[in-house]
Amino acid sequence: MRWLVGWSRAGSRPGVPAAPAVQPVGARLLWEDPDPLWAVGDWRPDEVRVVHAGPHPNGTRHPDGGRHANGARTTAPPVARLAVLGRCGADDHQLRTGLLATRGGALRPLTAWPGSYTAVAQIGRRVTVTGDLAGARPVFHAAWAGGTAYATAALPLADLVEAELDIGHLAALLACPDSPEALGDSTPYTGVRRVPPGHALVVRDGARDVTGYEPSASLVVAAPEPDADQAVDGVRDALVEAVRTRFAAPRHAPNGFPRTPAPGSAPDPDSGPVPGMGPAFRRAARGGPAPGIGADLSGGSASATLALLAAGLPGPPGTLLGHGTGAGERLLVVTFNDLVADRGGAREAELERARALAADPRLHHVVVAAADEALPYADLLDGPLTDEPSPTLVTAARHRHRLAAGSADHFTGHGARQVLDAHPARLADLLLGRRRRHLLRPVSALARADGPGPAAFAGFSASVPFTVYRAARRLARTSYREGLEGAAARFLAPDFATTEHLTGTAGAVDASLAALTWCRPGPAARWLTGAALAEVSIRLQAAAVRPTGAPQRPGERRAAAALARHAADLRVLEQAAEIRGQRLHAPFLDNQVVRACRALPQALRVQPGARATVLRSVLAGAGIRELPPGWGAPTHAAHAAAARAGLRAYAALLLRLFDAPLLADAGLIEAAVVRDALHSAAQGAPLPLDGLAELVATELWLRRLLARRGTCWTGPAAPRMRAVAGGVVPRPSL
Repeated sequence: MRWLVGWSRAGSRPGVPAAPAVQPVGARLLWEDPDPLWAVGDWRPDEVRVVHAGPHPNGTRHPDGGRHANGARTTAPPVARLAVLGRCGADDHQLRTGLLATRGGALRPLTAWPGSYTAVAQIGRRVTVTGDLAGARPVFHAAWAGGTAYATAALPLADLVEAELDIGHLAALLACPDSPEALGDSTPYTGVRRVPPGHALVVRDGARDVTGYEPSASLVVAAPEPDADQAVDGVRDALVEAVRTRFAAPRHAPNGFPRTPAPGSAPDPDSGPVPGMGPAFRRAARGGPAPGIGADLSGGSASATLALLAAGLPGPPGTLLGHGTGAGERLLVVTFNDLVADRGGAREAELERARALAADPRLHHVVVAAADEALPYADLLDGPLTDEPSPTLVTAARHRHRLAAGSADHFTGHGARQVLDAHPARLADLLLGRRRRHLLRPVSALARADGPGPAAFAGFSASVPFTVYRAARRLARTSYREGLEGAAARFLAPDFATTEHLTGTAGAVDASLAALTWCRPGPAARWLTGAALAEVSIRLQAAAVRPTGAPQRPGERRAAAALARHAADLRVLEQAAEIRGQRLHAPFLDNQVVRACRALPQALRVQPGARATVLRSVLAGAGIRELPPGWGAPTHAAHAAAARAGLRAYAALLLRLFDAPLLADAGLIEAAVVRDALHSAAQGAPLPLDGLAELVATELWLRRLLARRGTCWTGPAAPRMRAVAGGVVPRPSL
């Protein structure tokens, strides 16, 4: 895991204690006291950049010599420096320009460069740390030693302040994970706070403030509908620039492989006489990522778009930048072939589409076949401790199996659905914008989605448009406060689990109707205790009366929450399925791509197949027009089939996991109820599988956390305790 950490404290004055002698373990100091900053973990040299736009902090005088023309000595301006960690496409001059803009109070320039990164700017004693729009690179902060400590990981801060677990946060995470109102800015650790996506943390002399840098649409002023063609061109340009930013970085060789030579230099002798046949690649075949750049290539549209864009970027003369720079080398693309989950022919169709795309001579195709060892819930007891709990913990082994065949820099299509597809609540936004005619096609598509047969379908589909329209109109007429207060009341209803849409059999219409609300319960809520649901209700009631700033439309707010949830899950997945030396790149979560996708017209986003249509246009603009039949077809059934197969294969292990669960000790669930649900789901009962995955992942994360020993800090004043939940007693491992 890679993270950065620093702090800011009040200046030395009477009554303010000296800074504790503490520093993170294995850290690289980027700048020193009084506001130090460290980079911790296996950062590559080109992923950590520091620029200065003022006097160097080592005491170097100002470039003018420190004197006026008349010889009088001047006072040196305050220190101005910027650290950028991650993959950023800006050069040093652009970084300095952004730093100077920050001196005047502007924050958005620090987030406008292509790539995925975290920027930390220091102007005098003011430190600004920017998060991203999606939430894939979050920022956390906590009060410490008379000031504020900040980091891009929550667990190190919990170690630093010796925090306990926040059981209320875990209850909210299980009850309504898609609703940031219940979670607020809390984390699983008491006292450690999260900066919301699209915001920055500003710390001056230890005092902290969280401020937004991204303007949001208002209900008061209706913006004109953007031009669809220009918006799609903007998405294409942003995606191409995001891919090009990764290609411009130096090549890295993981696990002791030789470093790939720079373009134009002599080839590495270890690569062998034939590209791909040298000792380095033979070692890669035995396990671990191959040197260079690669991509996922499933039957879906997002990963295929990135692979084709990456393969189409020109390299040096006579070469194509792939997993090396030798002439004729190709981009390594990986397709995962699940041999166990039965999806009624969908797997074969996806494989055929992937093979058709991989027929491009610029692509080198690898199919990774997997059986029970790569099902969800496999290898649950062997994974690492992640920063936070997430349902992606149950699929970590599945992803690790696929990524091990990938490259050192690997593109994934994660986030495309969240930034391109329209959240069902956007139907209410159309009504608020007086665009009723644009509702016809999406509600008609919903009517066709759930029909059991021609005869029954005709009567069913006739009522669907009116049902969806009424739900959208009801949401459009419901204020934000009324929506949260209604959700808080529903959590306290005696028949909550039976009256809500919490079953695993809901079709497209039922799922859309359930999503047409300001706040809805998550799939695991039905198994929480009454006390846990009451805690969540209290949180929602408090959020309902809390000022929210500029008003937002329900669809805009719910879509942003869904994107933040997906980005948080992807961040945990990167930690849980981490392959040493490998970097996962999700260009759809880059700031510039998110902004470009948000500029798409609402009327375009809500249409059926909008994501595939936009990506087709993106590829056509890049000169790629021939795509296999069925490209862009939805692949949701794959996840449900694999989850069901994993439950059947590992039912005994999961039942033992909940013999004496820590979640029950914390008062969040009743062990017997969850065991019965796991047993029934393994037998094929129609239960929400996503909810069971969330319960299993949270229980697993608690066990890993409480089995942990040691701390992230060293030094005479380093804390010797770890974050522990009050009242939760560790259980023996299975």
